[in-house]
Amino acid sequence: MTQDDGELDSLVRGRIRGLRVAQGWSLEELAARANLSQSTLSRIENGQRRLALDQLVTLARALDTTLDQLVENATDDVISSPMIDGAHGLMRWPVKADPGMSVVRQRITEPPPDSPARLRAHPGREWLVVLSGTAILLLGNRRYRIETNQAAEFPTMVPHAIGTAGGPCEILGIFDRDARRGHQRAGERTPRSPGPEDRDLAGLDPEGLDRPSQ
Repeated sequence: MTQDDGELDSLVRGRIRGLRVAQGWSLEELAARANLSQSTLSRIENGQRRLALDQLVTLARALDTTLDQLVENATDDVISSPMIDGAHGLMRWPVKADPGMSVVRQRITEPPPDSPARLRAHPGREWLVVLSGTAILLLGNRRYRIETNQAAEFPTMVPHAIGTAGGPCEILGIFDRDARRGHQRAGERTPRSPGPEDRDLAGLDPEGLDRPSQ
């Protein structure tokens, strides 16, 4: 085995463990998903067992990735192109340094829903910045107005929705794996017109997310 082969071998083993940890899975949980014994998976991660192609294919599938992504060289593909979802007006990039994270750019043209029943909650955490225009974030029983270049960060277990305050706006969001999957499963929003109760995010103190509206 050459030095390059050894480095790739170590890289792949580290990725298997990193993806498992990012999913929050124990050795036992991933082994069950990949139809491997826990001891076999442990030896694969620790470099005590040879990497077999059939096992790598199975592990890649169990880890929600591809064999190509699992074995790609760390110095390859520095520049990446987005995956386009034209139906929802968004672009998505995976974050290679953290396989559980995704960056999404989205153009929003509709206001947030007018019914609390349309807010969605799911495991995860989300960070977003408004690139242009003004966005309205509904978070629990609070309503925030986010201007261009302002950012918001919140746990997605709090019922939430985002829309525009009038004209179109563009946002860039960073989602962990749970938040991304939650949004992929979410249904369409019901349009709502913004009201005078909108509040400026910049005027809120850091504890504002936990207190009811005034």
